[in-house]
Amino acid sequence: MKKIAIPTQSKILCAHFGHCDAFMIFETEDKKIISEDIVIPPNHEPGVFPAWLAQLGVTDVICGGMGQRAITLFNENKINVFVGAEMKAPKDLVIDFVNGNLSVSGNFCDH
Repeated sequence: MKKIAIPTQSKILCAHFGHCDAFMIFETEDKKIISEDIVIPPNHEPGVFPAWLAQLGVTDVICGGMGQRAITLFNENKINVFVGAEMKAPKDLVIDFVNGNLSVSGNFCDH
């Protein structure tokens, strides 16, 4: 089972995870979404989101942009990070991910 978090702003993929107003969290099994939830994150400060999402059991994060330090912190919390996702609906990104079709490119974070 995978637990995938996607940072959102107004229910669409947020270009930078640190600026999101919520995370959509999807649980998947056998290439199917078995649950989805919206969670409100704590205040954003360096290192808070990786530890918080790890406590929620998240295994993977799909985002538009993220700084290298944040990627390292997620990896230290045993969370895989996929950066540079297309601006698509979160559910569509998860479907692409579980089917091995997730398209990621450059890191859209500019700082």
